[in-house]
Amino acid sequence: MTASVLVCGSMAFDTIAVFEGRFKEHILADRIQSLSVSFLVPTMRKEFGGCAGNIAYNLKLLGGQPVPVATVGDDAADYIERFNKLQIDTSRLRVMPGTFTAQCFITTDLDDSQIAAFHPGAMELSAQNDLTGAKAAWAIVAPDAKAGMFAHAERLHAAGIPFIFDLGQAMPLFDGADLERMLGLAQVLTVNDYEAGVIEQRTGRSMEQIAAQMQAVVVTRGAQGSTLLTEGTTVQVPPVQAAAVVDPTGCGDSHRAGLLYGLTSGWNWLDSCRLANVMGSIKIASRGPQNHAPSRAEIDAQLRAAYGISLPA
Repeated sequence: MTASVLVCGSMAFDTIAVFEGRFKEHILADRIQSLSVSFLVPTMRKEFGGCAGNIAYNLKLLGGQPVPVATVGDDAADYIERFNKLQIDTSRLRVMPGTFTAQCFITTDLDDSQIAAFHPGAMELSAQNDLTGAKAAWAIVAPDAKAGMFAHAERLHAAGIPFIFDLGQAMPLFDGADLERMLGLAQVLTVNDYEAGVIEQRTGRSMEQIAAQMQAVVVTRGAQGSTLLTEGTTVQVPPVQAAAVVDPTGCGDSHRAGLLYGLTSGWNWLDSCRLANVMGSIKIASRGPQNHAPSRAEIDAQLRAAYGISLPA
């Protein structure tokens, strides 16, 4: 059995509605100062999401032992019940009375343009979810409230638990000094290629310079695979051809889950990144962040086909 992983980050609900028209035909540029529009959305779905939730879900698919660390609201009963049924440890989920779980409301039109509203709710109180005393082989600090991300990072560092810093959607919250502070606490940085450029600009350091002071830096590049920087070397990890490209939402979280599973299984960095690429390719073929449900055997088959390695027995 693999060791447990503390998955610090957001848990959220995503409500996605589809307007069967085009926003641009209903928003008048010369009246934008007094905008008042309403869109009929006959198609709507509600998804389980949030970075901690998505990473934990994917890690469980692999047979890992995720322990999500998140704050949720009074409306989270069905999310917690879902994870309990999946046998995901919910002991570190804290319900904050009088709040809603973080949620995003997204309306998409026929041009794939989006209008979104995000309510952070209980996520804003994530720093109050004290994980002091927790034990784990690895952890990840994924996008969450800024105060919560720093609180988790400080507590993990104090406990000697190595963790991955996943900047993601929290990027606008971190200036150069914030990034340097977090990089000084973390052992690993995971970013996509755009985020890597932003970090380089804000810190004045290259990814190679940052990697020299960490165990590893992993940069995802979508259909081009990923780049691993560790021990003074840079390795390009070839991509995995997806069965279909349906929805990129949650692909980064799936990738992080694969990386964490490899690390907790004692794999080297390259093979862990290979598994991460497989997990991302599986997710992108499914709509929504937690609707793909491959068996462990199916994941293993894709891993063997792509890279000639297998999951641990």
